[in-house]
Amino acid sequence: MPEPGPSPLQSSLPTAATHFGAHVLARAAAGAAPADTTAAAAEAVVPPPAPEAVVAPPATEAVVAPPATDLGRLLRGPTGLGTAGLSLARRAALPEPPVPAAPVEGHPVPGLYFHPVPEPDPVRVDEVSRRIKAWALDEVQLYPDDWEGEFDGFSVGRYMVACHPDAPTVEHLMVATRLMVAENAVDDCYCEDHGGSPIGLGGRLLLAHTALDPLHTTKEYDPGWAESLHSDAPRRAYRSAMEYFTERATPSQADRFRHDMARLHLGYLAEAAWSETDHVPEVWEYLAMRQFNNFRPCPTITDTVGGYELPADLHAQPAMQRVLALAGNATTLVNDLYSYTKELATPGKHLNLPVVIAEREGVSDREGYLKAVEVHNDLMRDFEAEAAALAAACPVPSVLRFLRGVAVWVDGNHYWHQTNTYRYSLPDFW
Repeated sequence: MPEPGPSPLQSSLPTAATHFGAHVLARAAAGAAPADTTAAAAEAVVPPPAPEAVVAPPATEAVVAPPATDLGRLLRGPTGLGTAGLSLARRAALPEPPVPAAPVEGHPVPGLYFHPVPEPDPVRVDEVSRRIKAWALDEVQLYPDDWEGEFDGFSVGRYMVACHPDAPTVEHLMVATRLMVAENAVDDCYCEDHGGSPIGLGGRLLLAHTALDPLHTTKEYDPGWAESLHSDAPRRAYRSAMEYFTERATPSQADRFRHDMARLHLGYLAEAAWSETDHVPEVWEYLAMRQFNNFRPCPTITDTVGGYELPADLHAQPAMQRVLALAGNATTLVNDLYSYTKELATPGKHLNLPVVIAEREGVSDREGYLKAVEVHNDLMRDFEAEAAALAAACPVPSVLRFLRGVAVWVDGNHYWHQTNTYRYSLPDFW
């Protein structure tokens, strides 16, 4: 079938971000080279002006940020001689981003700060959904027949198209989609619903991680390891998804992803250790665990999926690392809030932020949940402020595009949680 075109773009960066494109052009006019990443990265990050005081809204209303109608120029990127390769998609020009309509399904968590997004391109959603199911069934034999309904209900095609609207092709989207499904399989089969257990988890995760970060050993023992990568569904999925990923990723992008997956697995192990000892962590301890057991591996590959690269030295900057950490933390708390009732319905005690706050701070379940909403909102606003400060201090095209991509991923992640009524329903706290 014909390759579907790019979906409309959106961004959750605050209004201050509209000046970034002008900053780049001004530097170019002054003789500065925007692509000189070494010099740009050396600039100090200047904090943004203190924001105006925000009056907390009633807990019965979602805090929907108004759509930014003046971001069109920023989304198009710089123009002029030599800048064609910096566009966000394979077009000479991009239209103004549409004002997002309300999602067709689901209700947002009341009081939650988020940005609405346009409905993802249905042609791309259908094609990604078709391809990912064929990969799961035919290439990696990921799940038995009786899991098909749950796989379809995950709606991963809609998820990834919403999170990566600037992907040049469907195959770029598939890079992210396979990794998302593989990560979910490891979580379900090793840690959670489908036979997972904290007992022996470290050994299982270590062996699965070698599908991402290959073993380098002697000729005598290499065949045993290679055969092990086909021994269960999670390892088959990790191995295959990583092979597809490295076909499009640069070596530094692949190494960056392996590092973030090691962070994820460390977070899994911390949660498992608490489960084995029936330990309820302090709130700050829980948030520390969630900084590792979170969505960070997904937005960190936004440049690979977009068909470009954020150079390694810029990715490693402390300011960029803080932006990525805040984005991962905020999006993971979205999961805590939307999956709250789903997790309470499972056997045993399932730790999430509302549960930990309620127990550690001695408040009701409702108060714990509402406090968790506030924590999420604080992290979201910190993410946006830090992203704006970094972009203003380092207006390199790849940095600006990467920050936009992470912001769009944050918005798409919320969209998927809100609209996935197959998996999630809200508690009756309002």
